[in-house]
Amino acid sequence: MYIVASPSEYLVISGIGITDIKLAKKAWIFPGQSYIIFDMSPVNYTFEVQAMSSEKLPFMLPAVFTIGPRIDDTPSLHKYAKLISRHDKLSSHVKELVQGIIEGETRVLAASMTMEEVFKGTKEFKQEVFEKVQLELNQFGLLIYNANVKQLVDVPGHEYFSYLGQKTQMEAANQAKVDVAEARKKGEIGSKEREGLTLQNAAKIDAETKIYATKREGEGKMAELKVKAEVKVYENVREAEVAEANAELAKKKAGWAKEAQVAEVEAAKAVALRDAELQTQVERMNALTRTEKFKSEFLSKASVEYETKVQEANWDLYNKQKAAEATLYQREKEAKAQKAVAEAEFYARQQVADGEFYAKKKEAEGLIALGQAQGAYLRNLLDAVGGNYAAMRDFMMINGSMFQEIAKINAEAVRGLQPKISIWTNGGVEGGDGGSNGAMKEVAGVYKMLPPLFKTVHEQTGMLPPAWMGTLPNSGSSN
Repeated sequence: MYIVASPSEYLVISGIGITDIKLAKKAWIFPGQSYIIFDMSPVNYTFEVQAMSSEKLPFMLPAVFTIGPRIDDTPSLHKYAKLISRHDKLSSHVKELVQGIIEGETRVLAASMTMEEVFKGTKEFKQEVFEKVQLELNQFGLLIYNANVKQLVDVPGHEYFSYLGQKTQMEAANQAKVDVAEARKKGEIGSKEREGLTLQNAAKIDAETKIYATKREGEGKMAELKVKAEVKVYENVREAEVAEANAELAKKKAGWAKEAQVAEVEAAKAVALRDAELQTQVERMNALTRTEKFKSEFLSKASVEYETKVQEANWDLYNKQKAAEATLYQREKEAKAQKAVAEAEFYARQQVADGEFYAKKKEAEGLIALGQAQGAYLRNLLDAVGGNYAAMRDFMMINGSMFQEIAKINAEAVRGLQPKISIWTNGGVEGGDGGSNGAMKEVAGVYKMLPPLFKTVHEQTGMLPPAWMGTLPNSGSSN
């Protein structure tokens, strides 16, 4: 189906093949797609916004806004099409939406201004309202084509502008009285001046002065009468306006009273209608109750018979279950006894295994502690020899009788051969058991043993003793 929109309309298409929506002036509508046509022409919205100034003085602001979609902006058209286009532009939904935005922004702006600033700066106030309302309408794709803010109006019970008009009226009347008094003063001064001229210019001047004075006096009285007449007319006009305003107020009060009475009558009728509906529901429930009572009586008889048969069947089933449970209980006892024997054997084996595991664990902990002690011993020994690894190694070999073991191994190796034997002496005379020679006998014996041992190790293996223990002579003769 091919659809063509009029010059002031747009097509909004959605459905199969369209991700979001599609705007067009003309398009093919395929199966599985839907469309609507919305009008782009702006609409006039008339409101009377009730606001309050910063002095807490309420007032009415009549306004007329011409609002419509923004036709020159594609994103705004998409917003309008998705949010507003399905509603009639004159519907209460759209009107309440626009009115809510305008009232909210107007009240916020008025609350920051005094009544005098609002009254004197109507143009600026209108521009502020226009800008803030347009900012909020942008999210709906709407544009204010024209905004007309009318004259401010008093709220019933708060006649600020009426009192302001009366103040202006009284100021004008007082100014008129001041002008009359000023004219009278000028007339009297002129009269005195003319009298002086009359005395100076003789009879002719005197006659002309009298004519002039009479003329001026008449003009002054005419001016005074004219001002009084204008003031009286102005007062009559204001009284007529006040009477008209009172009549309009009385008419509105009568209308409000009428609406209140109509609302009361409608409420009473609604209550009566609701009472009738509830009475109908009560009767329906009573009928249902009686029906359920009859059903329950028949159901009770059937239930008694059913329960009797069920109890008999349950008794037979109970006897059979008890016999089966006795047999099952006997078998369970036998199984538990066998299980207890198996658990006892398992526990004994587990205890033996735990004992072996504990012994192995303690043995491993002893090895670990021995290794840690040996490590600490080696670190202390290395620190004692100043970090000299070779000296520590030689000491360990001596302390562990490594050299004696090597000598034994070498002796076993050369058994049956004719090795060269070197005999060493210390060159001194051994003393008795007493004295210093006796105390050093054991130490001397150790030192007498070391040179032949080192020489034998050197000849057999080629190893030399460490420098800190001494050196071997070049010749093989003993000293």
